Amino acid sequence: MSGEDESSGWQLTESDPGVFTELLKSIGVPLVVDDLYSLDSATLAEFQPIHALIFLFKWVGSSAEPSSGGQYDPDFPGFFAHQVVNNACATLAVLNAIGNMHDVPKGKELNELISFTEGMDPQTRGMAITSSDWLREAHNALSPPSAISLDGLGLPKTSEDAYHFIVYLPYASSVYELDGLKNSPIRHGSYSEAGEGWLAKAREVIEARIATYPPGSLEFSLLAVHEDPLPKLQKGLEEAQASGNHAVAQELMSKLANENAKRERWAFENSLRRHNYVGFIHALVSIMAKAGTLDKAKEDAKKTMEARIARRREQGMDED
Repeated sequence: MSGEDESSGWQLTESDPGVFTELLKSIGVPLVVDDLYSLDSATLAEFQPIHALIFLFKWVGSSAEPSSGGQYDPDFPGFFAHQVVNNACATLAVLNAIGNMHDVPKGKELNELISFTEGMDPQTRGMAITSSDWLREAHNALSPPSAISLDGLGLPKTSEDAYHFIVYLPYASSVYELDGLKNSPIRHGSYSEAGEGWLAKAREVIEARIATYPPGSLEFSLLAVHEDPLPKLQKGLEEAQASGNHAVAQELMSKLANENAKRERWAFENSLRRHNYVGFIHALVSIMAKAGTLDKAKEDAKKTMEARIARRREQGMDED
């Protein structure tokens, strides 16, 4: 969850697959993350094998009752940590997932952290995780703190919506929901290994949760944590070329090109996230002021904002 309370140096994280994939890479985990716009079988099949689902939703307050009909499992034998500071929920969701993937390679520091916290209760484990400097640095790498502070200006406080990351994954033949703001993991029942496996059960749970939102609501998003498809695509292309199967080779080349283009876009967007634009903005404003265009730009911006507020009011929406 993110909010205005003490964050202990943890910055807000975007719900973006490129950000999560870079985070996994920085902690030595060779998985990738992609947006899911549907839970239908065809969409899920594109990303198989899927190891976990990360769900982002608007947080409206904690409840003692488990979500979507699940049951608390206080005896959960796997890895589970509480969220003890604000803004850390994205990385905590990732760790609550990765900590239960025993066959997935992990970086040296991550392995040491998981081993160090073995046997701890969720609250103590959460404190140990969020006290880890190297992990906080990895988390903040693509979400640097704002270089502009409005503190001390006497501006009115405004409340902002808070969003929270949780994770769904298979463990011990059951689907679990790991939410760092809950006392214990939530067990949503066993699943059949046949067909779609754990994802069929996860779909039921997530769709039931989404159904609690108003129709057309955009207050949530879903991400799939899955195997990196590049090695498999590259191997398949080499085999198709060696066997002279040109149709298959052409199809695989197209998929490889799309995947590489996506990675290039992620790299470019992440480079923008790392950049500090304060100097550029200051220079631009100075140039506009000297050229005599700043006042007009300010008036145009005010008119644009007034028109946007008017449209939102017409649609029955609150002002930002």
